[in-house]
Amino acid sequence: MLDFNVLTIFPEMFESFIGASILKRAIEAGLVRVETHDFREFTQDKHRRVDDYPFGGGAGMLIAAQSVVDCMESLPKSAGKSISIYMSPSGRPLSTDLARELSEYDRINILCGHYEGVDQRIIDECIDMEISIGDYVLTGGELPAMVLIDCVIRHVDGVLGNDESACDESFSLDGLLEYPQYTRPADFRGKTVPEVLLSGHHANIRKWQREQALIKTAQVRPELLETARLDKKDMDFLAEKGFWKDRGEKQ
Repeated sequence: MLDFNVLTIFPEMFESFIGASILKRAIEAGLVRVETHDFREFTQDKHRRVDDYPFGGGAGMLIAAQSVVDCMESLPKSAGKSISIYMSPSGRPLSTDLARELSEYDRINILCGHYEGVDQRIIDECIDMEISIGDYVLTGGELPAMVLIDCVIRHVDGVLGNDESACDESFSLDGLLEYPQYTRPADFRGKTVPEVLLSGHHANIRKWQREQALIKTAQVRPELLETARLDKKDMDFLAEKGFWKDRGEKQ
């Protein structure tokens, strides 16, 4: 079982998240556990404050160290591989590879910051890794924590109904975006499903899916082609479509 401990001053934000969809089923199946911990309950401030003004000036307030560190130290210790993460716009970018790596842990502690951030001593004392979900700033770390949890559990054995689902998603197809997909009806308002998908010819279908993934990536996220796992057929196809100028071996 993969245990998530989420440190936050807004535990109520996680109630509907935990009680719905794939995460709910994973919890009920005993594959994942998510617990929230309100670090405000650990503050020694008589007014129950967990923030204070930053030394040296600056806008906004910082989460002070005491309540967070005490909360982190109160978490049950257990055998297995664990990691403590702080959700931060200055952290390591979240990716499929990182999510897959984190799914191998037994316990993941996630700190959700608020206000202008947290006292650096929290990071120095308690945090193993900072993770960002994008180059933008949110009000708090709760939404990023939910994104991280959702992304990670998809790589836990047994969570997804179809074992191939996680493998065929965007960024899992050798670093390419996912190909277009269709379901019934075959004709919707005059827009028809590509004939190859109705053919039952699995080799042709996989070829079409690969080519569509290449085209979509080249059109929407061309920079991904620089690190995608492409063979000569892929590069020749992209060159034929006008997306790949160098038909030689990829450097």
